[in-house]
Parts: sequence; structure tokens; C-alpha cells
Amino acid sequence: MSGRETVLGAVRTALADVPGSESPDDVPVPRGRRADHAEPDVLGLFTERAAEYRATVVRVPKAGAAAAVGRALARTGARSVVMPPGLPEDLVSQGPWSRLEDVPPLTVDQLDAADAVITTVATAIAVTGTVTLDHGPGQGRRALTLLPDQHVCVVRASQIAPDVPEALNRLLDPYRPLTLVSGPSATALCSTATRHGSTDWSRAAPARWTPATTEHPGVHAPTCGVHRQVGGC
Repeated sequence: MSGRETVLGAVRTALADVPGSESPDDVPVPRGRRADHAEPDVLGLFTERAAEYRATVVRVPKAGAAAAVGRALARTGARSVVMPPGLPEDLVSQGPWSRLEDVPPLTVDQLDAADAVITTVATAIAVTGTVTLDHGPGQGRRALTLLPDQHVCVVRASQIAPDVPEALNRLLDPYRPLTLVSGPSATALCSTATRHGSTDWSRAAPARWTPATTEHPGVHAPTCGVHRQVGGC
């Protein structure tokens, strides 16, 4: 008897008492797996895990979000800030920086020359310290978060899910393209120095990654940019 016949025979034996009209969906299968691996303090866990990726995490109340964004930009000396379509205007305070609207789309050279970009997020994941972008309103196209040196990402506490399954379940459109910003990249295995953030870049310098998060809206400010400094996107 061949191996194939042995396997199929075992399957037939196991199904011998199953009615022919029964389908897999007719029988509920109890699943005892955990829904998530998060601690009770989801916000605190996200803050801790993001900080492990050399992030500077700032938690502020809703009314302090714009000021926190301004401090993040001032800390790096930003002079030009990219604003994706749909980003709330009140998130960007007045400062020594110019605002670059991505309508019509900025060129690659313009994005590469920009000092920073500010976006919102679709969800965030506490267990992994990850922010998830689905590139909807306020998040912009993927190139916006890859080229500027600094990425300031505004995260509301209510957007932080305990673990990956819950974060994906919260997406309004699961078919949108996703960018997940997390810790060290496996690409580091091919490099002489550890890189943080995106796994797709052309020229990479040592990373500086400075996210910030909040109790209501806040800021997640990873320094980012595949050409000059790599931080998540």
C-alpha cells in the first residue's frame, strides 16, 4: 500500500460515521485560544513596546496634541512639513516650518527634501508596539511616510488594539493596502548595522525613531525616511 493510500484510508475511517449531507459549517468547533496576549493596561503596554524600538513616546490629552506635534517638530529642527489630504488642520501648530500640501502629489525630490510628515493612523497594536496605516484620510500615500526624515504619527488611545487580530478587525476596509510600522527589520540580517522600521529602502543611515503616543489623540513621531534616516513606515 502506498503512502497516499494509507493517508486516504485513514481519512475515510475517520469520516465513516459522518452523514453524507453534513458540511464542515454544520458543526461548531470550540476554540480555546486566547483573543490576545496584551496586559490589562493596553495604552501603557503600547507605550512600553514602542519605546523598546528607540521611540520617544509622549502621552498628552486631546487638547495638547497640537502642542506635542509642535514640540516633536522643533526637537528635530524641521523647516518643512508634509500634510496629507484629510489631516486635521488643528494638529499642526504655527511654527518656523512651511506646510507642504500633497495636492497635487508632491514629487519624489520634493518629498525627499521635506524635513517631516504628519499623519494619523488606522490602528495601533499594543503587544508589538506597531502603528498601522491604511493610507486613508489623514495618512496619505505610502511615499509620504518613506521619504521625509521625520514621521510624526498621531495616535488616539481608542485606536490602540491589544493584539494583531483585534487591530485588523477594527479596519474599516480590510482590503486597503496596509503599512505596519514596527521594530527592527529582518533586513538587518543582511547589513552590518541594525536598521529599524521599513524593510524596503535604497540608502540607509543609522536609524533614529521617535514616536509619541497619547491618551486621547497624541503623537507618534517616528523619525523616518528610507534615503537618509530609516525609521518606521
